[in-house]
Amino acid sequence: MTTHDFGSALPLLAEHAEIEQRLADPAVHGDPPALRRLNTRYAALGPVVAAYREWDRAAGDLGAAQELAGDDPGFAAEVPGLQVEVDRAAELLHRMLVPRDPDDDRDVILEVKAGEGGEESALFAGDLLRMYLRYAERRGWRTVLLDATPSDLGGYKDARVAVRATGVPGPGEAPWARLKYEGGVHRVQRVPVTESQGRVHTSAAGVLVMPDLDDDAGAEVVLDPADLKIDVFRSSGPGGQSVNTTDSAVRVTHLPSGLVVSCQNEKSQLQNKESALRVLRARLRQIAVDQAEAAANEQRRSQVRTVDRSERIRTYNFPENRIADHRTGYKAYNLDQVVDGDLDPVVQSAVDADEAERLARAGTTR
Repeated sequence: MTTHDFGSALPLLAEHAEIEQRLADPAVHGDPPALRRLNTRYAALGPVVAAYREWDRAAGDLGAAQELAGDDPGFAAEVPGLQVEVDRAAELLHRMLVPRDPDDDRDVILEVKAGEGGEESALFAGDLLRMYLRYAERRGWRTVLLDATPSDLGGYKDARVAVRATGVPGPGEAPWARLKYEGGVHRVQRVPVTESQGRVHTSAAGVLVMPDLDDDAGAEVVLDPADLKIDVFRSSGPGGQSVNTTDSAVRVTHLPSGLVVSCQNEKSQLQNKESALRVLRARLRQIAVDQAEAAANEQRRSQVRTVDRSERIRTYNFPENRIADHRTGYKAYNLDQVVDGDLDPVVQSAVDADEAERLARAGTTR
């Protein structure tokens, strides 16, 4: 009989039971942020608890059959099948117990920026932005365009959007859990609208994805008002009457780091300021994470999770209608569907590669 030690699951089961009791307390429902955190954690622990109970049940059935096998040949015949069931349940529980990315339940702030390639790169950046907006729509997420700089031909020199889940997403279903793999350089190969001789050009756009810090998580990054230079200016680009006629746009400069964040898509100066500060906290946190990892001379938690803007992670070849992810080896000839928001198969290839890497580091196998 294969033996398994799942003592590490017991504290999680206890935490799950404790949260269940707290959720039954009416006082908790009077604190929406606390309620949301409890519900999110409860949903994350649910699959672990279910996997443990399934393994425990299967192991109990196997143990009972083995005890009775000496007296009843019928029970002896059941032992091999029950052993397979136990091993299958144990493998699933092993995967559930591998440490998860602590940010997996968060929303995200996603930035798209044109790179090499001039106007064609800006057009491609616009295509990427629309792809993510349509992907979010397919998954039932809400999106808020925080700031954008249009290009002359209808693309974007840069754009920033918040992507937020509705309700409490299941484990691995929140925006960060899916979109964190999108950070890097995206390369496009196609005939630009500015090309008169039909030649295929290669250009690129960069994508940066950061966890969106909610009010409670924002405490991780404390902003000293003395470190901030805040300017207001008149919004530009498409918008309603008050957007373009009042000084509602906000530019926040973080003096110690030199980071500058602008937001102008809301009508209210206060809303734009809050959005800019939220983005600034997310950027500063990401810088701190990157520096800590570099100082420890460690690889990132997953090879496919790297948000190195010098890394070309994916190629979009329009003449061949081909999409290729260079980290996972994923390749398909449905690029038209992918840019229309059918991104899940591409993302799933990164999720699977990430899980395999985490399992390997944990000393387990699928």
